[in-house]
Amino acid sequence: MLTIYKNKNDIPSDKEYVELNDLFFNMNTSSLLDDRAKDIIRNIDASELISRYKILSRFNGDVLNTDKLSTSCKTVLNVMYCPDKVFCLKGCGEEAVEILFALEKGAVYSDYAMIPFDFDKVEVCSDGKIEVIDDYEELKAWWQES
Repeated sequence: MLTIYKNKNDIPSDKEYVELNDLFFNMNTSSLLDDRAKDIIRNIDASELISRYKILSRFNGDVLNTDKLSTSCKTVLNVMYCPDKVFCLKGCGEEAVEILFALEKGAVYSDYAMIPFDFDKVEVCSDGKIEVIDDYEELKAWWQES
């Protein structure tokens, strides 16, 4: 289940916080890609993973390095492959949020609401309290609390 932090102060000190998803992906996650990444890359960027570091782009079928993936795609892949870290949602587009919320585990930070209409449940953490939310309106209200 995805864990969401809305305040940086709530991120546990033993968890690394990553704000620059593109850089982290290019330096770390790209070397971890395997078959699990194929559907995510296809669904978010409409591209095909053809090897660990190469994609077949939807634009003219060009072969590109995986560093050309969108920030949204990189963010989801970072969360999936490195669930022990907390990743910033800045730069993550709507096309990726639904996929992100469906991940079995991982953690993200955002000080503003990013919620897909269709999600099962997420774990939220604020002011030292952890709770599970499975309703859109309830999650939106949690995010709007000060």
